[in-house]
Amino acid sequence: MAKSKAGMTLGDLTSRISQIKAPQLLYVLLLVATFLIGYLIARVQFLEKNQNTSTSSQTQAGATALPEKIDVKEGKLPILGKNNAKVTMIEFSDFECPFCKGYFDETLPQIIKDYVDTGKVKLNYRHFPLDFHPAAMPAALASECANEQDKFWEYHDKIFTEQDKIAGKTADVITTQLKTWAQELGLNTAQFNTCLDTSKYQANVDADLNDGRAAGVSGTPTFFINGKRIVGAQPYDSFKALIDSELK
Repeated sequence: MAKSKAGMTLGDLTSRISQIKAPQLLYVLLLVATFLIGYLIARVQFLEKNQNTSTSSQTQAGATALPEKIDVKEGKLPILGKNNAKVTMIEFSDFECPFCKGYFDETLPQIIKDYVDTGKVKLNYRHFPLDFHPAAMPAALASECANEQDKFWEYHDKIFTEQDKIAGKTADVITTQLKTWAQELGLNTAQFNTCLDTSKYQANVDADLNDGRAAGVSGTPTFFINGKRIVGAQPYDSFKALIDSELK
């Protein structure tokens, strides 16, 4: 049967491949493999670049969506510091929160020494008792009752210093301890006990909770330094950097 000059049967192709010497065949295979590897590497780099660009865009979009400053009102509790201090630091906190105690133990004393006592910063405590801390709400109400007798900050310090006496305890143990602290601080215990037993200042605590939620607070401690937010028990240097920038 006649064939065109350009035509080639499968048998012809098989015959020609079989005539290629082993070294030549290996060389061809290496070229093909090199090409495929190069293509795969280039493809992976292209996909990674696109993914990084997309992630970066989403991060930037999320960052710009957050306001630089948030308008947060001071609560009804007395401030610590001078009224005319240039920087206002509002803390939303939970008396049973271990991270709040960490801030109280490790960071607050230095802030008071460097900024509050020098008249540069005033501190405002606001309640944000978390539902899964059984002592948080009773302690918040107790601190309001202590404030009724002008002893809020003393009671505040007492709770955090001896937090282990109420953390995770039963309701009866918590109530007894809160009343014991009032007695130790020299408060009028009859007045304090009635105040606590009737949840006299529930509306004040609820107002703090609502204002915190409106400001985007979801955990404790959360701070607003002239409206700029810091979340968590950050190291002293984090507070110092932001406070110093506001004092300029």
